[in-house]
Parts: sequence; structure tokens; C-alpha cells
Amino acid sequence: MQATTLVPRTADLFNQGLELKTGAALLRFGAARQHPSDRISWTGHGAVAWLDGSRGHMWSVGEPDAAAGLVLRAALGRPDQVREFTGPRGTEALTGRLLPVTDVVEWVFRWTLEEPPVQRAEERVVVLDESHHEELLAFLNIHSPAHSTGPGSADVSLWAGIRDPDGRLVACGALSSLRDSGAPLMASVATDASQRGQGLGAALTSWLTRYAVRRYGFCTLWQLADNAPAERLYTRLGFRNEDPCVSARFVAP
Repeated sequence: MQATTLVPRTADLFNQGLELKTGAALLRFGAARQHPSDRISWTGHGAVAWLDGSRGHMWSVGEPDAAAGLVLRAALGRPDQVREFTGPRGTEALTGRLLPVTDVVEWVFRWTLEEPPVQRAEERVVVLDESHHEELLAFLNIHSPAHSTGPGSADVSLWAGIRDPDGRLVACGALSSLRDSGAPLMASVATDASQRGQGLGAALTSWLTRYAVRRYGFCTLWQLADNAPAERLYTRLGFRNEDPCVSARFVAP
């Protein structure tokens, strides 16, 4: 593993040109170029990292070996602040050689700059406001209990849904944002289990993607690595698949 020297907290995450390389979209879209006054960040040879202090979550981008070096230095130097991390695939194994990790989840950070092809049933999508939050929460609790974002989240700018002819909610999804940069992040897309196979998830995902691209110029999302149906859908809608990531937590002493 590469030896890495931690630099002051004013480190410029963009001084290596990593954001221009394949596999570094999380840096390009996820870290604001304007340096927040309270952001703690590090750079090394072949990797950069920054800390979401409110969550105790460290983000790293670059070569796995170099990224793991930054994660380890930060975790050992700030054990009360660095409780979990996301990095390029392989970071968890390298980090785990020195510090035990748990709850390992493999993800893909996906993104697109293009509007997707129009999907069947896309015209049925409607915007949902605060008056629908209770309905949305009940729907998500039944059809997507592990949803990443819920109604009322401060990061969400838009909820959208699809209803059946009787007015019952049968699909929903949100546009949230990456905390540091504010980049649009699709989240909590869910479909009624009894309605699956009708293209409702594709319609909602396409509609949200189109909305984000028109308003912000791009759209991002997280996809679980072992979710084959989502893999096929996102690929069909034009989302790039170049950024395999892994997240994990450090085992509390």
C-alpha cells in the first residue's frame, strides 16, 4: 500500500486531475469545487478523500491502494470522526488488513448527461407535494422498506409518482442531492409489487432523469452491484457504468 502524507484540511481535491479520469465521477459530481470552510479533505498520490463530518463518512476516489492509504490514515488519526467510508472497489479489503470493517456493500455510482429515450407510461407521472408525504411514507414502508431517502428529507427537491385508474399510488421516486456538491441524485424509486412488469419503474426513472438533465445538465444515482434488473434499466436509459464503489463501516472498539 502506498505511503501517503496527509496534507492540511485546505487540500484542493482537484489538483491531480483525477476528476477527468474514468472511474472518478464521484469526485467530479460529488465534491464541490468551491472549498467549504468546514470540509476536511486529503490528497495523496493517485487518490483524494473528503469527510462528511455530520455522518462520520469518508469519501475517497482514485486507485484502491492509494485510497485505502488515505482512509486508514484518517481513521487512525481521527477515530471519533471517521466511522465509515466509501471508496473504489478493493478499498475495503486493503483497509481491512489493518482495521476491521463490517457491513460491506458494493455499489456503482452511475451518471448521465443525456435525456433518456421516452418510456411507455411516462405521461402518467405526476409531481407529489408535501400533502402526499404521509402517503409516500406508507407506500415506501410496504414496497421498499430499505429506501434511502424518505418524505420530508431536507436533501429532496422533488417527489414524483404514478397512480392507477382508481387514484392509488403504484410507483414513486425522488430527486435528492449529493450533500457536498448539491448534484441531483435519484433516490427511493419504488413500484408496487403487484404492478411490476408494466414498465412503471422505467417510466418514473426516465421522467426523473429527464427532469434532472433539463434542469441541472446531468443526473446521478447509486445502484447496488448485484441488482441485475436495475443494471439493465439504467444501462438502457443511458447511465454510465464506470465507477464501481464499496462502502463499509469500521468495527467499533
